[in-house]
Amino acid sequence: MSDDSATQKRQRLLWVQRHLVNPPAKLAVWYGLVPGFVLVETTGRRTGTPHHTVVGMHVEGDVGWVVAEFGRHAGYVKNLEAHADVRVRMHRLWRPARARILDEDDPQIRLEAFHRRAHETAVRQFGTDLLTIEFQLEPASAAE
Repeated sequence: MSDDSATQKRQRLLWVQRHLVNPPAKLAVWYGLVPGFVLVETTGRRTGTPHHTVVGMHVEGDVGWVVAEFGRHAGYVKNLEAHADVRVRMHRLWRPARARILDEDDPQIRLEAFHRRAHETAVRQFGTDLLTIEFQLEPASAAE
């Protein structure tokens, strides 16, 4: 995919996500109605205000994995590059976490490890620049 077509695709999808998909998705995830999805609260890199983003996350113990569809073009990824300390809302509770971008990780293989075909298909179909992000979650008992 050329850079121009990837940019155009990303802009169209961002508009759809921001205005049509995300508002009801945030509510559903807030109330724990969508398994496998969480809210990530980042700190705005310019404003310093909190921003909430719905992402599909695979959790193993105290480590969460996300494959960002738009890679470093995603606003939340730019925010966590500036401020790696985040909060993750899962199971109706907030857990502090530290995010780390894994450039060396293969996002295609990581996505397969989620074992969620619908999510995997959507990310592959709509994503333009896949990137793996690891979230080191504080233990649940420390977060409560």
